[in-house]
Amino acid sequence: MKFLIILLIFGIFFTSKAQAYIDPGSGSIILQALIGALAAAGATVSIYWEKFKNLFKKSKNKKDKK
Repeated sequence: MKFLIILLIFGIFFTSKAQAYIDPGSGSIILQALIGALAAAGATVSIYWEKFKNLFKKSKNKKDKK
């Protein structure tokens, strides 16, 4: 554990500036990841919303049959 703390301290205090840039294609990859995450979240919400609605439909049908 001490080794990891010392390594973290050296990593923070002895880093140099990066002479780098973001590739033009990186923007499209980030955009695709965001759109995919939104689509997956939408599908998940849709599936669970249908299950939630069906839960109340079943309980209502049971009351009507009695």
